[in-house]
Amino acid sequence: MVSVRLFNSSGELVGPVSSPKVERSEAEWRELLSADQFRVLRSSGTERPFCGALLNNKEEGVYTCAGCRLPLFASTDKFESGSGWPSFFQPIAKENVAEHADESQGMLRTEINCARCDGHLGHVFEDGPRPTGLRFCLNSESLDFTPLTRAAELADPAAEEGAAAASATRTTAILGGGCFWCVEAVFEELEGVLEATSGYAGGSPETANYKAVCGGDTGHAEVVEILYEPDRISFEDLLRVHLATHDPTTQDRQGNDIGTQYRSAIFYSSEDEKRRAEFVLNEARESKAFRAPIVTTLEPLETFYKAEEYHQNYVCHNPNQAYIQGVAWPKVKKVRESFAGRLKTKSPLEQ
Repeated sequence: MVSVRLFNSSGELVGPVSSPKVERSEAEWRELLSADQFRVLRSSGTERPFCGALLNNKEEGVYTCAGCRLPLFASTDKFESGSGWPSFFQPIAKENVAEHADESQGMLRTEINCARCDGHLGHVFEDGPRPTGLRFCLNSESLDFTPLTRAAELADPAAEEGAAAASATRTTAILGGGCFWCVEAVFEELEGVLEATSGYAGGSPETANYKAVCGGDTGHAEVVEILYEPDRISFEDLLRVHLATHDPTTQDRQGNDIGTQYRSAIFYSSEDEKRRAEFVLNEARESKAFRAPIVTTLEPLETFYKAEEYHQNYVCHNPNQAYIQGVAWPKVKKVRESFAGRLKTKSPLEQ
């Protein structure tokens, strides 16, 4: 089994979910694929530059593995590289593309393969455009293309089954502690955290947008929705990390970010979560670790509103921005130093 992201019947990319590895004999692959597809996908061949059928394709849609139909790249991430091969600055999901060291040509390169069938796709280089700086160089023969108008054809039964099974072992926490860029970056470092999403909570849907929230009078707080596995990291430990990586003693501000939208807050979705949050807050007060009283609010969660797409993974996409360098990176450094035993093997910010 492999952990990948798949399209469900609603056309949404869901997961990660478990999907069986696709394994076939050489004879079976030869029967399924064309001669050129077999040479590239199963024998790590390379098509001639400027000859691939998908090189100049500008239609909106999804590029999938020609061997097993796993979603690999989106048209929105395709760019003109001038290399002669279809190029993308990021995969549709990092789980779906595997990377391996390749020294076959007397040089060290990074080969990319389909995570589900191990089909050879091409190589990735560090000369791409922002925001990733990467160029995923693909062979057209490795790919099939599905136009956006036919995206429903990509629905995979494993997506529905896997999402249902996973929901029983995953849950979310909603936390606010200043600019959501910083909070998101902190929690994405932690083992057991599957995803951190920037957004808004505490106000009405009409004002759940960045321009309105920046006014400071919508009731919203900038928050992060943390999708995590409770058997790997507890709700209490998430709160302990939260209190340690922002200042819970300043009212409606974090450093130079001032306003109710920057308040320190825990949004609870049940009485049990509220009780557990109160326990951690009392624990922190009794520890005398803070010189001033903790003012973190406990607020019932009505609705979480996802923030605009350009806010998501902001630190990863803008690592050299002055604000990120001066405010976000020190928080990331703190979580790495103070919670070293709870970190992922590889930081998402370094991938």
